[in-house]
Amino acid sequence: MGFRYLNQIASKEHIAEFLELADLAAGGGESASNVFELSRRITGNPMVVCERKLKQDPAAAALIKQRRLSGPYNVEAMKQLPKGSLGHTYAKVMEAMGYDIDFFPDPAFYNNLESDADYINYRVYATHDLHHILSGFSLDNFGEIGVVSISVSQFSFPGFLFLDLVSLMLSFFQTDKLDEEFTNDLERAGSIGYSFDLITQGMNMGIKAKPLFPIIWEERMADNLDDLRIELGIEPVREGPYSWYSNAVIQDALS
Repeated sequence: MGFRYLNQIASKEHIAEFLELADLAAGGGESASNVFELSRRITGNPMVVCERKLKQDPAAAALIKQRRLSGPYNVEAMKQLPKGSLGHTYAKVMEAMGYDIDFFPDPAFYNNLESDADYINYRVYATHDLHHILSGFSLDNFGEIGVVSISVSQFSFPGFLFLDLVSLMLSFFQTDKLDEEFTNDLERAGSIGYSFDLITQGMNMGIKAKPLFPIIWEERMADNLDDLRIELGIEPVREGPYSWYSNAVIQDALS
């Protein structure tokens, strides 16, 4: 039988490691620290691929070498930027959601950025919420799989790729309903069709967009968000439960 090669993959050590990582991924909705730890633990070949892909872009390679930090952000100053700008929108959306705009691990969490992999992990999470603003994917569980898939398609970020895989796996076991039998968005968000749709949308968005990793966002905060999206090749999602444009609280804050 042709399945014998599976013995080389599904070793006891690999299964134990997978289960530990899957447990962290499954708890990501309850605590973001689980996802931070997940990415820190994924090393070896997955991270090597990610690093090689990023370093093909000279701007990304230079930023990784520089180890430039992100934030902290002055929310009040950003709210004074022109309405419709990236910074104004970012500050208003985060405030409306009750989120800390500087909520991401500091360098100490990632070994004070000693290795290139440490810095990549740090920067991905330091800029993650900005990707929500740019993409239109909501800042809750409805849109999370969509936005992480952008980084998966652009540079194979292993922590987010693992989240995509676990999302599909959990959706597979979670319900016995057909997609057309769901009666509300909350139920539908747990379906495999919903997860697959968001992963596909996020992957396509990342493929079409210019590389986002090396952009110095602090220098672009005053830019008009719609103009910036056109420059970067991003067509945001503006409808559906997985878009922050559908959140009435956010729209009130931006009006």
